[in-house]
Amino acid sequence: MTAKWEKTEANVGVLEVEVPSDRFAEALDYAFKRVVKRVNVPGFRKGRVPRKVFEMRFGVEALYQDAVEYLLPRAYDEAVQETGIEPVAQPDVDVVQVESGKPFIFKATVTVKPEVVLGPYKGVEVEDKAFEVTDELLEEELTNIRKAHAELQVLEDGEVEQGDLVNIDFRGTVDGEPFEGGEAENYQLEIGSGVFIKGFEEQLIGMKPAEERDITVTFPGDYHVKALAGKEAVFHVVLHDMKRKVLRDLDDEFVQEISDFQTVDEFVADVRKRLEERMQQDHQRYLEDQVVEKVAANATIDIPSVMIDHEIDHQLGHFAEQLSMQQIPLDGYLEFTGQTRDELREQFREAAERRVRTSLVLEAIAEQEGLTATDEEVKAEVAKMAESAGVEQERVEQILSLRDPGLSGLRNDLTTRKTVSFLVENSVRK
Repeated sequence: MTAKWEKTEANVGVLEVEVPSDRFAEALDYAFKRVVKRVNVPGFRKGRVPRKVFEMRFGVEALYQDAVEYLLPRAYDEAVQETGIEPVAQPDVDVVQVESGKPFIFKATVTVKPEVVLGPYKGVEVEDKAFEVTDELLEEELTNIRKAHAELQVLEDGEVEQGDLVNIDFRGTVDGEPFEGGEAENYQLEIGSGVFIKGFEEQLIGMKPAEERDITVTFPGDYHVKALAGKEAVFHVVLHDMKRKVLRDLDDEFVQEISDFQTVDEFVADVRKRLEERMQQDHQRYLEDQVVEKVAANATIDIPSVMIDHEIDHQLGHFAEQLSMQQIPLDGYLEFTGQTRDELREQFREAAERRVRTSLVLEAIAEQEGLTATDEEVKAEVAKMAESAGVEQERVEQILSLRDPGLSGLRNDLTTRKTVSFLVENSVRK
């Protein structure tokens, strides 16, 4: 087999492939074995028609489609390997010659991975800043822990305050007309959660149980439901009841109930330690984000649109999964928000392009610097995953291998992490 690659545009070229006639003959044999099972010829049992009889009755051309479907993808994969190109999308194939006794010839128009012209990536300046565990941060974390273990007290009287959990009915109208999604009964809402549009929750403060109140709010100009964007709405609200979080005192008894520690001092020391570890991780991510953004911006790449579209597909699929976990179908979400699928896709475009650019640049740097995850590092990562999940390492490897044969995806992830760490280590902090 011979393959010839010729670039016609920046990231597009034509791959011309010629497969010898003997291999095409083998493909015809394969096609005949498949097709003969489906034909009926008087005087012969189904599947028992001799090849010569078949070709006399139907012609050898009747085998071409099955032969091409069998041979073409295999020949294409071999040609890709032979020429060393890296396709990023399915090719557009044009069959040039398909005839018994002659070579099989086809041309494939292929979009390939773009060339990355790296800019400066060593000595990149990043602005550093301190990530410290202050007394205020520690106190905030301790308060959050107390809130997580707070007791809810039903209030028979009094007024709604920030942080209260209220049970309400509401019915919204715009220009006197109700709108979809603007009505609910026995809705549980935490005041200050920011779930509702700005101004709604704030106007519930001061209400008393059994009280009714009209609340006027204005939808943001960029509200996801186009028909409501920028419109003024009136909500009639009925407050059924309210509950208030009662925080426990931070004492030894409380600490012993929620942790393995015996005293407040031990517990607070552990909280501080975990906060310090989190600050270290946040600091590292802060540096990584800066240096990766700058290094990616320094590179020159003509990214094929198909790569961005594929990344949008990936992000959209992930978004649909998240919706599904909330029992919301994607089509239902689109109907509720008044968007088309294409409009939703456009919302992902900028982030998708940024991810593709970053991935290509990091891959190019890894190749330039000879960075790759070793077998030992891959095994260590699997062991860490197994320990975290409380599962045998061999079992984790089996599960990962089902969706990632050879653990190539995990190796690539580790290589990317190593490359990012390399960039941070070789950056200059201001």
